[in-house]
Amino acid sequence: MVFIRKIASFFIEGFRGMTVGKKLWLIIIIKLFIIFAVFRIFFFKDFLNRKFDNQKDKGNYVIQELTKGVK
Repeated sequence: MVFIRKIASFFIEGFRGMTVGKKLWLIIIIKLFIIFAVFRIFFFKDFLNRKFDNQKDKGNYVIQELTKGVK
């Protein structure tokens, strides 16, 4: 447990001492938000909910697609 606290303290103190790094982390967080939130809305539509009505059919389709190339 002491080892984990030392590691956490190391990173916390490192981030506190940053000057330019804080701006870079802000840019990284904004990019990740764009990638995971905005792109998901426009490019990753909810395919399974439109194609299937129940969980069993969705599961069967996913299993079939995952194992399609494995014979």
